[in-house]
Amino acid sequence: MTIAQQLKVTKFPFTIKDDKGNVIYRELSNGYWVKREYGSSGFVIYSERSDGYWVKYEYDNNGNEIYWETSSGLWYKYEYDDKGNQIYYENSNGTIMDNRPKVVPEYTMEELTAKLGHNFKIKK
Repeated sequence: MTIAQQLKVTKFPFTIKDDKGNVIYRELSNGYWVKREYGSSGFVIYSERSDGYWVKYEYDNNGNEIYWETSSGLWYKYEYDDKGNQIYYENSNGTIMDNRPKVVPEYTMEELTAKLGHNFKIKK
């Protein structure tokens, strides 16, 4: 039994909001409903429908979506630079877009010798 049915609601859509004004539940006259949960940042972190489908979301400290997954097994990951530009994307289908800055390692002569197991001399 849905919330509207339990409450004997007759006017639709039936909506419940939290104390911040976010819609946390909405139901239609045919019994279809959607519920949402919000994180401390105010973004939706979970959404579920009456047909059993759900989505989970994660965000970074700047409010950028960094991950989401669905009940069907689909997922996406994102990374952003300090300016909010998307620099990495990957999904469960195997698609990857990587524009992260490439780090070029720097070694001292001693570190390089230890790493490669050879002695080196610098030519002049």
